[in-house]
This record gives sequence, C-alpha cells and structure tokens, in this order.
Amino acid sequence: MAKQGLEVKFKEYDTLLNECINQMAIREGQRVHAHMIKTHYQPPVYLRTMLIVFYIKCGLLGDARWVFDEMPQRNVVSWTALISGYSQKGHVSQVIHLFLQMLTSGTAPNEFTFATVLASCTSGIGFHFGRQIHCLLVKSPFESHVYVGSSLLDMYAKAGKIHEARYVFDNLPKRDVVSCTAIISGYAQQGLFKEALELFRKLQAEGMSSNYVTYTSVLTALSGLAAFEQGRQLHARIIRLELPFYVVLQNSLIDMYSKCGKFTYSRTIFNQMSERTVSSWNAMLVGYTKHGMGKEMVEIFKMMREENKIKPDGITLSAVLSGCSHGGMEDKGVEIFNFISTGKDGVEVSIEHCGCVVDLLSRAGQVERAFQFIREMPFQPTAAILGSLLGACWTHMYVDIGEIVAKQLLEIEPENPGTYVILSNMYASAGRWEDARRVRELIDERAIVKESGKSWIGPAFIHDAEKDTGKT
Repeated sequence: MAKQGLEVKFKEYDTLLNECINQMAIREGQRVHAHMIKTHYQPPVYLRTMLIVFYIKCGLLGDARWVFDEMPQRNVVSWTALISGYSQKGHVSQVIHLFLQMLTSGTAPNEFTFATVLASCTSGIGFHFGRQIHCLLVKSPFESHVYVGSSLLDMYAKAGKIHEARYVFDNLPKRDVVSCTAIISGYAQQGLFKEALELFRKLQAEGMSSNYVTYTSVLTALSGLAAFEQGRQLHARIIRLELPFYVVLQNSLIDMYSKCGKFTYSRTIFNQMSERTVSSWNAMLVGYTKHGMGKEMVEIFKMMREENKIKPDGITLSAVLSGCSHGGMEDKGVEIFNFISTGKDGVEVSIEHCGCVVDLLSRAGQVERAFQFIREMPFQPTAAILGSLLGACWTHMYVDIGEIVAKQLLEIEPENPGTYVILSNMYASAGRWEDARRVRELIDERAIVKESGKSWIGPAFIHDAEKDTGKT
C-alpha cells in the first residue's frame, strides 16, 4: 500500500498499532511510527497515545517520553499512560513529578491516574506524597471508586499502616476481589497472621470471591502460624475449586508445608512443577534449613546447580550458609561461599552473608579462622558479627582474640553491657582475676547497668499449680 503511494489514514494506523502492541512487535511498530514522520502525517492525540503505550509495552520508556514531549496536545489518557510506564519501572520521583505537571497543566486526573500513582507511593517520600493524594481524593468523586480504594489501602498496607488500610477498606461502598485480597495481604505481610485469617473467614462468610492471589496471601498467614491442618484444608479447597496452579501459588504451598515440617507434601509439589522460579528453590532450602536438615538442604542446592536453569540469589546463599551452620557443615558452607563470591552466578555478596560465614565458623569452634575471615572481608564488621565471634571466644576460651574483638565492639557500642560482662567472665574463666576486676570497675565508672533477666508464668499455669498443691 505504501509502495503504491496510497495515503495511510487514521483507521489503517490504528489497526497497525493495535497489532504491534498486541504482539509487542518492536521493529514493525517503529516502522509505522517512521512512516508517519516521513509522510508528514499529524496523528491525533489518540494515535500519539497509542505510540506511547506501544513503546512502554516494549520496554522503550525513553522513546515513549520523546513521543509524549512532542505532543502538541495531551489528554488524561496520555498523561496516565506515561505515568504508568514510569510506575512499572519503579521510578517514583518521575511518577510524582509527572503527576504534579499534569495537575499544573489543568488536566484533571481520573480514577486510573489516581490508582496508578498510588501504586508507586509505598514507602519514604512516595508514602508522604500518597497521603497528600488521599487528601486530594477526599475532595474528588473518586475516593469511593473500587480501583482507587484498592490502591489506597494497598499503599497504606505496604507502608505498615494497617489500621489506616483497614479504615479505607471498611469505608469502601463496594468491594471486589482485589480490595479484599489487598487487605488480607496487608495483614499477612505485617505478621498479623491471625487477623488475616479471621478477616478471610469473615469475608468468605459474606460471599467474597477469591482468586489465586487471595489464596497465596492466606497461605502466607498459615505459613507464619505453621498451621498445617488448616493449610492442608485450604490446599484441598483450591483443588476442588479447580484454580489454576500458577507458580506463585505453588511456591506458597511449598513454603507453607516446609515451614510446617511436612516435606513429603512440599517435595511432591516441588517435583511436579513444570516451571520453577528462584523462589521455588528458596522455599525448599529455607524449609530444610529451619528444621536443621542440612544434608537435604545441600542436596537441593546441588540439584539447583546441576539443573542450571535458575540462578541463585542472595536469599539462596543466606539459606545455604545458615543450613550449613546449623548442620555442622562448616567446610561445605565456606566452599559454597567462596565459589559464589567469584560472581559466576551473579550473586552480590553482602555483609549479611559474611555474617553467616562468621556464625558458621564460630559455632564450629573455628575461632581463629572466623577472626581471619573478618579481617579479610570487604566490609567493616558490624556489632552483630563481632558479638557472634566474641561469644565463641568465651565458649572456646580464645582470650587473646576475645580481647581484640571486645575492643572493636566497644568502639562501636560503648554502652552495651553485654560486651563488658562477656569480657569479664572470659577473664575470670581464664583465671585472670585482676583483668576481670578491672572490667567490672569500668562498668561502675561508666554507670553501665545490665538489664536483669526476667521470666513470666501465665495466670492459667499458676492457677493449675495452685490446684495441684492445694495452695491459694
């Protein structure tokens, strides 16, 4: 058609761009855009907005911004499309800047604009801005809109403001599966597992429809409570409802069964998965680690490496090192750490990983090796790392190293009474009474008070004991 010199009009461009968006055909979409420019065609706002959507969907955010900046006129859809692109990439500052520009330009945001902007306002400066948007919403007709309400309560939930999230939820005139899932997920993410389950039961009784995301959030709560029987019942319900077993739902089931110590169930699901993500492997690794099953953990990690489809991440390394530490496999743990430290797997080693190695060696009584590791690691040791080594020095009577570590620790936390007490006890155990007395005097001079240990016995236990002894 172009070769014959026929004029391409709105309808043809619309059809072509729609197809390019659906198939994410980058090269073809760019040729359509180039044809517009070469033929001096002036696309209306609608087609320019489609170009923005096309470039965003293909991951070319810079090109989408160029189209937007060249637009002689813009509407709410144009602004929302570009804001959405920046939001998907996590560019919070750009989202806020564009939204403010939109308001300044006189273009009124709609419910989709508000929902998109609120999705980026989950922490820090973004959350502060999100609260201001909430104030703006109170004056608009969109506050009670289900999309906006879901985004608003999700923003509060992710920022840890669960009471504000619940207030928004309770005041929604209409609830859908997204808003119900968002509030349940908010409770689960904040560690309020019982509250999440109670709300789920209440909403189920009210006739709430659930999807795989809802059940994923509920499984997170059940994992936190290690509620195996309830988790198994929920699993059966998912099967009866014939919900699609997306990877994220399977990962949650694996995590729930693993944390309950039911590895027959979790391993069955894991083995039957047609596709695994790094979270699938991590769920199994963390489960074995938490239950002290070091050999099984190493076996799964070896299987992951041999399959070589999914690369490990920082959580993988932490789980493996922790598993080796509690399983008495310090040499294996150091071997794995040294290999991953080469960067061949793309894992960025952090100070937390170094802390795991120190803990691993300290637990095994290899104090000198742990001390040398701290001296050679590329990070400044934290109080937690030094405290771990100091405890090992006392346990295994490495007084000389303990003195050095205690000195470093006191430079970081001079008011921590635990360091003085361990150092004094270490001197006393070694028969160095004069040094022990000096440390005790130092505690008095600096007016450092060791918090007394406390124990608590529940009233029900006391009542039962009184009945057994006949005392009141």
